[in-house]
Amino acid sequence: MKRIITIFLFSVCINFSHAQFVENHAIYSAIEANNGNYSGIDLNLNYIYKDKFSFKVGYSGNRRKPKSQPEDYKYHLIWILSDEFSIPYDKFKNYNISLGKIYTLNASGTLRANLSLGIGFTTIKEPENWQKNTNIYWAENYSWNYKEYKAISLIINPKIEFPFFRFTGLSIYSLVQINKYRTFFGVGMGQMIGLCRKRKIQVK
Repeated sequence: MKRIITIFLFSVCINFSHAQFVENHAIYSAIEANNGNYSGIDLNLNYIYKDKFSFKVGYSGNRRKPKSQPEDYKYHLIWILSDEFSIPYDKFKNYNISLGKIYTLNASGTLRANLSLGIGFTTIKEPENWQKNTNIYWAENYSWNYKEYKAISLIINPKIEFPFFRFTGLSIYSLVQINKYRTFFGVGMGQMIGLCRKRKIQVK
């Protein structure tokens, strides 16, 4: 997905960087890291119309130490080198779309709030059925399997964006994803790449 976003944004920048498109539109990707009750990354494609409205398509992948993990769980170092190496995690993945409102916070356009609300399709995977292994040498001392949940989530994602340059910038944000099984909440920061803002906002 990251490669697709990069190729798409490169094409947009080449075709529209000197056209009328940039006067009313911005389109860019954001690659962001977050931390909260889970931790992970957010990858998204953003569109802004006339510095007033935003639309986002995104993916977030997060994980944490399993809540169900036995206190004495461990694995042998040699196991890391094997083809079957897989440390268990609680996993929280989400594909989402959001609509938002833009508030420009300075005259130059290099500081803005992007307040978005949306929905997402969420997959939650958590290890369960932990069974202790008594005869092991190169593996983990417990076996387990994943249980999977699927749900529709409400996505709340206010951001402060810093498009210092037309084609790159930074963002800081909070993120909440709510569904009937689990809730993810966290904060993060990342990099914006693409056509991040129009040429210049004139001071009135």
